[in-house]
Amino acid sequence: MKTISKTDKSGSAISGMKRRSFVKALGGGIVLFFAPWSVLDLMAIPAEQRRSLTKDYNAFLHIAEDGTVSCFTGKIEMGQGVITSLAQMMADDLNVPLEKVKMVMGDTELCPYDAGTWGSLTTRAFGPAMLAAAAEAKAVMIQMASEKLGVEPDRLEVNDGVISEAGNPAAKVTYAGLARGKKLERYLEVKPPVEDYRKYTLVGKPLKRRDAYEKVTGRAKYAGDLKLPGMLHARILRPPSHGAKLVSVDLSGAMAVTGVKVLRDGDFIAVVSENRNLADLAVVRINAEYTFDELKVNDMTLFDYINRGEYRANEVASAGDMSEAPQLCYKVFEHEYHDPYLAHTPIETHTALATWEGDKVTVWASTQSPFGLQDTLVREFGTTNEKVRVITPFLGGGFGGKASSQQGVEAARLARMTGKPVMVAWTREEEFMYDTFHPASVIKVKSGIDRDGKIVMWDYSIYLAGTRGSEATYDIPNVRITNYREDRTKYPVHPFATGPWRAPNNNTNTFARETQVDIMAAAAGTDPLEFRLRNLKDERMIGVLKAVAEKFGYVPGQKPAGPGRGIGIACGADAGTWVAEIAEAEVNRITGEVKVIRIACAQDMGLCVNPQGALLQMEGCLTMALGYTFTEEVRFEGGVVRDRNFDSYKIPRFSWLPQLECVIMDRNDQPPQGGGEPAIIAVGAAVGNAIFNATGARLFRVPFTPERILQAIGESESLKVGESESLKVRKEKKKPESSKSRQT
Repeated sequence: MKTISKTDKSGSAISGMKRRSFVKALGGGIVLFFAPWSVLDLMAIPAEQRRSLTKDYNAFLHIAEDGTVSCFTGKIEMGQGVITSLAQMMADDLNVPLEKVKMVMGDTELCPYDAGTWGSLTTRAFGPAMLAAAAEAKAVMIQMASEKLGVEPDRLEVNDGVISEAGNPAAKVTYAGLARGKKLERYLEVKPPVEDYRKYTLVGKPLKRRDAYEKVTGRAKYAGDLKLPGMLHARILRPPSHGAKLVSVDLSGAMAVTGVKVLRDGDFIAVVSENRNLADLAVVRINAEYTFDELKVNDMTLFDYINRGEYRANEVASAGDMSEAPQLCYKVFEHEYHDPYLAHTPIETHTALATWEGDKVTVWASTQSPFGLQDTLVREFGTTNEKVRVITPFLGGGFGGKASSQQGVEAARLARMTGKPVMVAWTREEEFMYDTFHPASVIKVKSGIDRDGKIVMWDYSIYLAGTRGSEATYDIPNVRITNYREDRTKYPVHPFATGPWRAPNNNTNTFARETQVDIMAAAAGTDPLEFRLRNLKDERMIGVLKAVAEKFGYVPGQKPAGPGRGIGIACGADAGTWVAEIAEAEVNRITGEVKVIRIACAQDMGLCVNPQGALLQMEGCLTMALGYTFTEEVRFEGGVVRDRNFDSYKIPRFSWLPQLECVIMDRNDQPPQGGGEPAIIAVGAAVGNAIFNATGARLFRVPFTPERILQAIGESESLKVGESESLKVRKEKKKPESSKSRQT
């Protein structure tokens, strides 16, 4: 065990009250501070969401006098289940009952700094460091017990928070007994342990989520459920288009509504009322005139517009000799893949409640980054961290969209202007218009195979999608992967803000890669599963492919029974997790409609902390993916989003759901990896490949609308006719002259 001391134990790890004051507020017990994030980890975080952590202990454990173990972390619970899985890990490592473990999350005054909850990082990055800290905490407790009992530490064992001498259970002391009357602080330098995870007894068990009862009974509190005395509801005047500028405004219509107050600070205009309905009524009575400077692009011209852009090229991976690679190819394939803008569509819209007490503001916000919002508020009001507290209650879905928290700033501005608590809850229309979007993108792939069906060339170009999931995956001797980023000074591409969308950009890259691989498999005359296995060296990817094939009952070369049915395969990796999927789909060649019959999914996520929670995440990902596969696409004109609600922007319904069959591979000898996003990445490609298997038609753009499917089928049939006619002509030319004479 290694402990260190610090000269200034008030420190900066707690951004609200000083550490000394906070520890005092905790009451008696033992506090162990630790730093799960290294400086290198920090470098990957955007600067605006980053703080210097070299001197911070940015997580800590508190063992209270009643034996309760609390872990304080800036991570938040937004449906991914970490409030359960982290508690399982803590209870196992400290050998305490699960009910004795409490997670305190997402409060900038109680919890040390965390950059944000995204990227499926909580379990795989924070979890191991937390385990290491718990192991050292247990060592501290054993040392204290050794001194109290007069027994050597190596003769002591821990069970359910009780430390006793091996073979002499009468010589014992509890964690609670050791903590009682103590005020002990330890500062630990810990590193994630490399150990056999099979020793755990709680980790690996499928446990019911700790927040399940509250959420299914409606007792869980989200930001929009909170109420404060004198609270006002706000509606904000929004421009009709991104990039629009206010020219003039007439507020008289809103001011005439009884029970409403109109507020203005420059171009920031809002109405507030104790009655939400009155605020809704008043804001639409504001007459405003705007000027527009919009990009001349819409959803119909989008991909041509992207292809005309000016970009900065960055070669992110290379291998072999790309100049010589074409000479090695028996067949070369060149295709372009299109991915549109997507909305996040969380159940809970962006919501925040703010109140000021003197010069201190408290904001309850639906945000994935409480500390990021805190930093934004500090800049907005020219104050200090100690004067800004952000609390994230349960979050009703984020999917990357709540990494930014504009609503928190709006609520705080209005609360200061009114001197009262103010709630800002975006309408569904505001959510569609002003949330960030999954970026539209183009992927260009040029690949080649040799006569043995081995992939020998892979030239992969990414336009605006980002590099997550862009790895070649397969064992290819000649590879070039180039990322093209927009030069906004010369050619701004996006007419509105873009940002992460569940498994950011991996959906795009996996769709392009796995469709391209399927095209090569078909050209090689090889079963798509066998083709992938032949071109892979990664044993864990091979493992998930074989596991999903077994689960599905896949037989190479065998098509499913029934007209218009096909089977498709896709695989990939995300957040340290390998995933493979097989989809069976039925295509109506007359209407272009597709029904997905089955999806089997195998996931290798290392140690699975809570299989029940992981299963729910996998099924949620597979369901969400049906949306981007078939219907989700933001339609727009310049800076105006035309889809403002679920009447036109269609997300998956229960009636869409196929039979879902999930396999979580037994990898309890490996550290835990991300499980909240990987299953979503391969659905589009697997379903697209199933449509090809059923119809012979390839799809290069998502979503797969009936119109696009019918068009692809028509093009495929025309191509077949053309090939047939060409073959007929070639055969005619090869006939001997005597044969022609006889036919004449």
